[in-house]
Amino acid sequence: MGILDKLQTIIILFAVGLGFLLGQVNIIEQYAKTLVIPFLFLMLYGLFLTIPLQQLKRAFLNIQFLGANTIINFIWTPVMAWGLGSIFLADYPALWIGFIMLMVTPCTDWYLAFTGIAKGNVSLSTSVLPINLILQVVLLPVYLLLFAGTIETIPISTLVESILIVLVIPFALARLTQFLLRKKSVLNNKIIPFFANAQIFFLSLAIMAMFSSQGSYLLENLEVIYILIIPVLLFFIINYIIGRLVGKFLKFSYDDSVSLNMTIIARNSPVSLAIAVTAFPDQPLIALALVIGPLIELPVLAIVSQILLYTSKKKAVFKFG
Repeated sequence: MGILDKLQTIIILFAVGLGFLLGQVNIIEQYAKTLVIPFLFLMLYGLFLTIPLQQLKRAFLNIQFLGANTIINFIWTPVMAWGLGSIFLADYPALWIGFIMLMVTPCTDWYLAFTGIAKGNVSLSTSVLPINLILQVVLLPVYLLLFAGTIETIPISTLVESILIVLVIPFALARLTQFLLRKKSVLNNKIIPFFANAQIFFLSLAIMAMFSSQGSYLLENLEVIYILIIPVLLFFIINYIIGRLVGKFLKFSYDDSVSLNMTIIARNSPVSLAIAVTAFPDQPLIALALVIGPLIELPVLAIVSQILLYTSKKKAVFKFG
C-alpha cells in the first residue's frame, strides 16, 4: 500500500477543510463551482486510463466468483441501499439519493490495497475490476431512475447530459489515448503512472472546489454526518456478513473469500460524485453524502482487513495447534 493510499483520508479531509475556508471569500465562493467538473473530468480520465480492460477475459475464468460479485454488487446492494435509505433517510431525500449513488458503485481502486493487506487474491480482484466499472457506468443511470426517481423527479435529459460529460467523454478519450500510444513507452512509463498518482489530487481539488462553492450552506448542515453514519455503517456490516456467508457457501479459499469481501464492501464515490455535481448542481447535500462516505469507508476497510487477518490466523492456530 503506497504512501498516497495511506494518506487518502487525510488528503480528502484537508481538501474539505481548505474548501470551507476558501469558501468564506466571496469571489472564490462565486467562481469555485466552475472548477468542479474539470477536476472530476481529469480524475475520471486518469481512472479509465489506468483500468486494465485486458483483464476482462480473466474475469470469466472464475465464473463462481464473478457471479457472486455481480449478483451482490448489482442486484442485492442497490435493493439494500434503497431499503436502508427508506428506514433512516426518508426525511432527507437529498441524502437518500446521495446514499444510493454511493452504495451502487463498487470501488475500482483502493479496495485492491486493502485486499493485499488482508492477504487476499489481488489478481482475482483485479480481474473483476473492469467488469465492475463497466456495469456501474451502465447501470448507475438505471438505478437513479428506478430508486432516486421514486424520491425526486430526475429529468432524463439532465441525466444523459451528465453521463455524457463526466463518463462517456473521459472514457472515450482514455481509450483513444491507449490506442494512439499503444506502442509508445511513454504511455506505460509516464502517462499512466502520473494519472495513477494524480487521481487523489484531482479528486481533492474537485472536493475543495465543491466545498468552496457551497461552504456557507454546508456549514449549516453538518448534522448530516450523524444522520448518515448509521446507514453507512449498517451497509458495511451487512455486506461483510453476506460476503463471509457466500464465500463459505461456495467453499472459496481464504484469499478468494477476502477478495469477495473487499469487492462488495468498498465503494466508488468519485464516479457517483461526478454524476451528482452535474445532475444535481442545486442540491449540494447529495454531493456531501458522497464526500462523507469515504471518510467512514476507509477506516472500515482498514478494520475489516485486520478482522479477516485475525480470523485466518485464529483458524490456522486451531488447525495446527
